[in-house]
Amino acid sequence: MDKIFELSERINFLPVVHGSGSFAREIRNRVLSEKLDCLAVALPPEFQTSVEDGIDLLPQITLSTQQEEGGEINYVPIDPSQPFIAGLRVAKQEGVTRRFIDWSTDNYETRHISFPDTFSLQKLSYEKLSSGILLTLKPPKLESQHYYRACWMAYQLHCLELEYSKILFLCSILDWPWIKESFDERRKYKKPAGIPRLPSLNRVHKNTLFFTLSEFPYVTYLYEKRRQQMQTDSNAPIDGVKEILLRARDLFIKKHKIRYHNLTSNTFQILLQYIRNLTLMESRLLPDLYTLVNSAKQFGGDPFAIAVLEAARDYPFVESKTDISAMSLGIDQGMLDTEDASPIRMKNRLLETQFEWRSLNLKPEPDLEQKQDWKHKWDPYGQCSWPPEDEKIENLNTHAREQSRFLLSNDFARTEKFTSSVKDGIDIRDTLRHWYTGDIYVKEIPPSRGELEIIVFLFEPEPHPNKYNWRQTWYAEHRKESTLCFFATEYMKNLIGPGIGQATYGGCMMLFPPRPIPDIWKDPRLRWSQTLEEKLLEGAFFHSREKHVTVISPHSPKLTWRRLARRYGKKIIHLPLKRFSNQTIEKVRRFHVLNGKDIRSYAKRFIQEL
Repeated sequence: MDKIFELSERINFLPVVHGSGSFAREIRNRVLSEKLDCLAVALPPEFQTSVEDGIDLLPQITLSTQQEEGGEINYVPIDPSQPFIAGLRVAKQEGVTRRFIDWSTDNYETRHISFPDTFSLQKLSYEKLSSGILLTLKPPKLESQHYYRACWMAYQLHCLELEYSKILFLCSILDWPWIKESFDERRKYKKPAGIPRLPSLNRVHKNTLFFTLSEFPYVTYLYEKRRQQMQTDSNAPIDGVKEILLRARDLFIKKHKIRYHNLTSNTFQILLQYIRNLTLMESRLLPDLYTLVNSAKQFGGDPFAIAVLEAARDYPFVESKTDISAMSLGIDQGMLDTEDASPIRMKNRLLETQFEWRSLNLKPEPDLEQKQDWKHKWDPYGQCSWPPEDEKIENLNTHAREQSRFLLSNDFARTEKFTSSVKDGIDIRDTLRHWYTGDIYVKEIPPSRGELEIIVFLFEPEPHPNKYNWRQTWYAEHRKESTLCFFATEYMKNLIGPGIGQATYGGCMMLFPPRPIPDIWKDPRLRWSQTLEEKLLEGAFFHSREKHVTVISPHSPKLTWRRLARRYGKKIIHLPLKRFSNQTIEKVRRFHVLNGKDIRSYAKRFIQEL
């Protein structure tokens, strides 16, 4: 080991930055590589039993908590990404003696400074990084708690030196130079006053692990998983970011039941570059949670950002059944899992990094209790659409009409040899057929015969009636809207706001210009159809005043569809669904039902763009 960490012939320092997974891996490797008699750590001796009991419970996350005189709690998180815990864990499994030698106090004083990103240990040596940080440190004030801590730990190291021949001492990098100074100068020490209260062990609620763990909970899970599988974890932080994004995509697709999206491999490549650039702008090497979620919001909107947040704070290990009392953590606060519990100020002994809390505006998902309340207050006689979505589906309808008219005109196109005008364009096929003559052939497309009144969209092959159990006919609010008949999922099963439900089209029929027609789902005259698709098509053939009806579907028209068309004297113009972009179709299919027009005034606050 380099001389920079040598305290004496028998003692070597291992200074750490608390809460750094990179330092934790370095400590683990150094403890494993050394033949030790004793591992000393800068924690009070009263914490040893509870901390080591918590280490035995890993990967379950626990806290060693100590009640202070003022009612506050200082604690040691049993976090596998903490350098102290990593060192103690290895020493315990190797049978190395552990000593807790910090100064006992009933009122621990926290401190916070800004550290460089410790992921630089991937390229820098442990000694160089520690030396660089050393230049920025300031000594503790005389007769302050941290001054007494340094003197007391120096005295304890003198005592251990008499008993053991090879000692490694884990301490905070903020204490390292002043413990060495006290050790060399043999400064007077002050004994701890009184008998400290013994810490207790507490479980941490899974949904508050983010406030406990130094790394993302999911990255911590990857550390532990690779440790169990005896795989290298040197690149776990980078792999963790990628895994979080992939996991978030799966959660996003599953929650919102999306088949087509823009979160492809190419999109993720651009997203990772964007994350890297934002991270470097903040003088970091690894992204923090704010950068990760904010970047996801720019690429996938609030729903994907929320999915990234959920994926990052997920800790998939199943909690073991123990009698240990549980605790919920927040920002510098905690609460015991009891009926009369109140928030308590918490002080983390293994956190010295200065954090900046930033807010990010996201539209959260409603909980089950809220949905039940909204469902109870829903007026069954009030129902209307969300105008921006009406505009989207009408734009798609207009585009489909233009495509249909083009196909209808092309059926009557005529080709002739070029003389003086190119007419409606060069006919490439006929020109190539007569290449040997050198003649050019042009195409003339006559005006389309007739109009298109009805267009039918079928978004899924063979939609199941149990899935699409809501069937409705909506009438236009104005002349620029179509009369709409559709089958969709039940909106009451997915309430996203007060008076706002979300549904998905399975298929729809659009009649333009609009006119009132009987509800096709209740009309007894439509008796030849058996499935949802056929019912929609029969309604279109029955009510169309024009000969042609456009059908947009994922597959070519079935024989039963053509028989229905002949029965009503109609012809089908088929457009494949793949002619339209998958993202456009997904956006159109997802729509919202409002419980009255007054809901439109605030619906934007709850409706999220996917």
